[in-house]
Amino acid sequence: MAGGGGREVVGVGMSEVTVAALHIYPIKSCRGHAVDRVLVTPRGFADDRLMMITDGAGDFLTQREYPRMALIEPMLGEELLTLRAPGMVALDLPIRMEGSKRPVVIWRDRCEAVDQGEGVAAWLSEFLGTEARLMRLADDVPRRVDPQFARSATDQTSFADGYPFLLISEESLADLNRRLATPLPMNRFRPNIVVRGEVPFAEDSWRQIRIGKVTFDLVKPCARCQITTIDQETGAVAGKEPLATFATFRRTPDGKVMFGQNLLSTGAGMIAVGDCVRLEG
Repeated sequence: MAGGGGREVVGVGMSEVTVAALHIYPIKSCRGHAVDRVLVTPRGFADDRLMMITDGAGDFLTQREYPRMALIEPMLGEELLTLRAPGMVALDLPIRMEGSKRPVVIWRDRCEAVDQGEGVAAWLSEFLGTEARLMRLADDVPRRVDPQFARSATDQTSFADGYPFLLISEESLADLNRRLATPLPMNRFRPNIVVRGEVPFAEDSWRQIRIGKVTFDLVKPCARCQITTIDQETGAVAGKEPLATFATFRRTPDGKVMFGQNLLSTGAGMIAVGDCVRLEG
């Protein structure tokens, strides 16, 4: 047990809960990558969903319409973002290219983003087979969290679907996989924070946790969509799972299926793989 008003999250017969993995996705709906440590900001992890792909009118594109987006691999360097995809020559571009602001639409939100130029637009359009542009959320443009679940009017996110962080436990995935004919990897669910050390779905009852010096509020279960049916290594739709199985035990009265928890943070700071997770409420 730990002092200071919180406790380490401990399951019966289990060791303390720890951070098992951290992931960032520099471009929305494209391939992510694991990191050992990451800076937490009010919008999410630094550089997570910093950019998104839109059509020519500024409407966002995702794997829901273009499963091949799973094959686009953005890698962040010191100053450059490198894009790779099968059959394409790798493309380097500045991480923060300055340009004109344009209105973009993501779900019900309309905000301004900075166009990342014609070179990357041509590259993306060729690979996806449709007009596409890369847009970066402007630093001075807040994108507000759904007020139904926000703690205050200042809560914001990047180009994630609706919340700056998604947490899933390894034990919850293992529980799902015991119900499936073919187990699925964690990357089907595109989490930011993966934890280990509790019973399956213990995170459903958590209200507030602390990792390192950062406090997170668990504000809403994550409703899952057809992206979970896309093989993230091949970009192919792999069938009806896991949605069909989720419907048997994770379905809400309104017909949605839930897996993982959406988080908001208080303050900023570094967190790392191996950090202890403390239950604060």
